[in-house]
Amino acid sequence: MKFFIETFGCKVNSYESNYIKQSLLASGFLFTDNLKDADIVIVNTCTVTNTADSKCFKFIRKVKRENAKSILVVVGCSVQNNFEMYEDLDIDILLGNIGKSKLTTIIKDYINNHEKYTYFDNNRDLSFEDMSINNFDHTRAFIKIQDGCDNFCSYCIIPFMRGKCRSKDFNIILKEASLLVQNGHKEIVLTGIHTGSYNDNGKTLVDVINELSKIKNLERIRLSSVEITELNDEFLEMLKNNSKFCDHLHIPLQSGSDRILKLMNRKYDMKYFFDKIEKIRNIRKDISITTDVIVGFPGETDEDFENTYNNAQKLKFSKIHVFPYSKRTGTKASTMKNVSSNIVTTRVHKLLELSNILENDYENKFINKKVKVLIEEVKDNESIGHTSNYLRVSIPKKLIKNNIYEVEYQKEKEVV
Repeated sequence: MKFFIETFGCKVNSYESNYIKQSLLASGFLFTDNLKDADIVIVNTCTVTNTADSKCFKFIRKVKRENAKSILVVVGCSVQNNFEMYEDLDIDILLGNIGKSKLTTIIKDYINNHEKYTYFDNNRDLSFEDMSINNFDHTRAFIKIQDGCDNFCSYCIIPFMRGKCRSKDFNIILKEASLLVQNGHKEIVLTGIHTGSYNDNGKTLVDVINELSKIKNLERIRLSSVEITELNDEFLEMLKNNSKFCDHLHIPLQSGSDRILKLMNRKYDMKYFFDKIEKIRNIRKDISITTDVIVGFPGETDEDFENTYNNAQKLKFSKIHVFPYSKRTGTKASTMKNVSSNIVTTRVHKLLELSNILENDYENKFINKKVKVLIEEVKDNESIGHTSNYLRVSIPKKLIKNNIYEVEYQKEKEVV
């Protein structure tokens, strides 16, 4: 039987979908990237915003319209958050965030007995659900090392959907990484819901990074995201001494206003953020620092937004991922008064324009300089990849995928 997987949301979901795919292939199922050819359609959902939920529901309606005969499997955060709504959609296998590692067995049972399967657990006190892969769909291989979150930012539903912080066994991470490298991956991205909180019997995120750096033929180690409060002295020392750790950090700011940060229940103020960024840049002068910003948080005034804009400009991020505030029922912020949608839209556009300027400024620093590019995609006469500091590079040559090449950086066209 052929299966198709559609994944919404974060790198953790991508990892889990990759695990599900690997597990099904190992059990004799065949993968197809054509929805209409699939006997089984698996949808791994996201609920971080209203838009994410809407995309999931829209895709499920598409499956029912275009491939009604397929076995429909829907799992993940949106299911966890909207369980009763999904129950009304007549889905064959419906699963929240617990049990994804057993999905192959669940699918086999359904094929044999044709009995609908539904499982939902809203308990936060959970154990880490082990999944390990030996290959990944992308050139950069993800490893999920952590799940859950205890931060309870006032706008965020994810701590309620993913449970408490818990971590993957340290030795299992090392074994998984070694297998991925043996199978040709030269870059590993460590990911989780709150990756910086990793702790396995005293082993920290820095311990993971330093131990992974000892693996022969692993060239790069990258983090998907990390909180500014977790970049402690131990982390900064690693940043100084570990040449395999990428020249890129994604550090969510969320707001540049101290007043809004407090309302968001973030754990820092702008002075703390500026001081930490200065320490990072004293260690690595040209590191790329990207960020997330939520625009239009309830109560955000013109002055709050101007503070966010001006501070983002001063911090010289290399890219800002801008998100209009999305009300999530059940969070503290959902009880607050929303900002007008027209005002939010105007602010989003203004911050996106700033992001484009900052991104352009950062890229200009590297024109005509030598950079090392990991090739991720090869077309007829073009090879595309990223540098350690996440510059996207296009080379007008057919090169070998998953190899690293040194080139002279040109923004529009790269020449070896």
